[in-house]
This record gives sequence, structure tokens and C-alpha cells, in this order.
Amino acid sequence: MQTVLAFDDNKLASALFGQYGQNLALMERKLDVVADSRGNHVTIEGTREACDQARRVLETLYDQLKNGGDVTQGDVEGAIRQAVAQGSLFDNETPARSTFADIALRKRTVRARTAGQDAYIRALKRNALVFGTGPAGTGKTWLAVAHAVSLFERKEVDRIILSRPAVEAGERLGFLPGDMREKVDPYLRPIYDALFDLMDMRIVERALQAGEIEIAPLAFMRGRTLHNAAVILDEAQNTTSMQMKMFLTRLGENSRMIVTGDPSQVDLPPGQTSGLAEATRLLKDVEGIGHAAFTNEDVVRHELVSRIVAAYDRASEQKPRGSMP
Repeated sequence: MQTVLAFDDNKLASALFGQYGQNLALMERKLDVVADSRGNHVTIEGTREACDQARRVLETLYDQLKNGGDVTQGDVEGAIRQAVAQGSLFDNETPARSTFADIALRKRTVRARTAGQDAYIRALKRNALVFGTGPAGTGKTWLAVAHAVSLFERKEVDRIILSRPAVEAGERLGFLPGDMREKVDPYLRPIYDALFDLMDMRIVERALQAGEIEIAPLAFMRGRTLHNAAVILDEAQNTTSMQMKMFLTRLGENSRMIVTGDPSQVDLPPGQTSGLAEATRLLKDVEGIGHAAFTNEDVVRHELVSRIVAAYDRASEQKPRGSMP
């Protein structure tokens, strides 16, 4: 089957196809189609279902460009995954548009790129406490920060509190040089990166100075009750059971709490139970608590990352119990 699409804006069409047609090339590999672009036209050849999916991918991304957004490789992969998940719609008269959830921010609109991310965003909007677990590159921390920023910008909370255990479970920060922020900064770099990506840099710095965005080591959360705040605990797989219980019980009135971590990357001493694993098990049926479990299918970094994660997962499954790494 052959499908021809025409887009009314040459500049947007060029951005849609990508530099040297890289977005079309990615779509060709993922959907097993052939896409040939000429000006603002593109011809797609493949099976009826694949052509239909490719058309929906391009129309979804073109709408995104028309609404003032940009299109990255991750956006293309997300649109492809969504089209595949929806299946073929060639028997329907009206093609489906994007149904994945999004988070509207002043700087940009953040859209889910996978079914796992979609479930995560919907859980964040419904629950006061959400656990996000899964491998690296699935957007757990980035989407958590995006949700916290959206609550802050809409003045639903007064501040954002970011916490993370040090690599060592004992959090021996005293051995590091500098003041408290300088000691903790290296561990919170991914959260800073997300903040600067989602908010204007000057607003972030001003909010940090005013205490509206607070960086708090996990050990310093003891004894506090956090009201009117969006609270994020990142790398929670490295918390002990007592640390996790202490953190979860800090939740105050009109606050939201997000706990993220990768259960497969626990750095605690051998024999010590991860607070994240225990909490998700104990609280799985508690009303008001959501849990989004990501898999390697939700990895949205470079496509090689997904293959690397899958390879390690296969090796872990094949390794005899009790064997040394």
C-alpha cells in the first residue's frame, strides 16, 4: 500500500522529517515502511496497517509542531509506540489523535511517550503519594519533577522539596568538602538537570534562594512535617526500611509525595532490605497511593539504552542464584 501526505507549512514539514530525514529514517526502522519526502510531501509504502500507523505518527507530531512545540527523537519514538499500541485504525473513518497524558508547564508541555509514562502521569494526578519504579531512562525522576513544577506554578503547593539518599546508606556527608548544598549537589545533579530543563534558570535560582525549592538530605527530613509541598525522594532503592518509613510519615496537609527508584540498582550493604521494595509491597493496596512500574519497554533515551537494559535483564535471569557477579 502507498500513502501520500501533504503538510501545509514547508518549514514545519522540514522539522517534522528531521535533519537529513532522520525522523523518517527512525520511523522506517520501527514500523517497517519506506518513507520518501519531497518538499512538504511524504510518500509512505508498506503494509496497510504500517502505513496507517506511520500516517498517525506524522500527523500527531505535525500537530505538536503547529502548537509551538518541537520534535525530538524521543518524541518520534513515543509517537511510534503510541501508534503501535493503538493498533490499526484503517477501518475507522476518523483517525485517533494523541491520548497520552501530558503536564502543562509555562516553559513547555511535557507529554508521555510510552504507556508506562502515561500511567505514571495519570497516577500523579490522582494520588497524594506515588511510587515510580523501574530501570534508568524511563523518565521516573524527570516526570516527577515536571509534576512538582506544575503544582508549584499553579500555586497548588507553596514549595518543592527534593531529597535523595547519598550513595552510602549511612549518608556520611560530613566527609565531603563544602557547605550542605555543596555536599549534596553531586547526588542531586539529575534533579537539577530536570529543573533547569523544565523551568527558566533564573526562576530556579531565585526559588532556591527564597527556599521555595529546597534541597534536603534524607537524614535531615527526620522530625519535619511537610505542609503545602511537592516532595520528591529520588534513588529511593538506597533507603533503609526505617528511612523510608520516616520519609513517608513526613507527608502533611495539602502535600504530594513522589518516590522514585530502580529496585535493580540497590547499593545497600548485603543483607539489608531496601526501603523502596518493602514500601511498595506493604502499601500496594492502600487507598490514595499509586504505583507505576516501568519496564525496559518504557526507556526513552537513546534506543541502545533499551537494548542494554534488556541484555542485563536477560543475564540476570540466567545467572544461578547465589553466584558472584
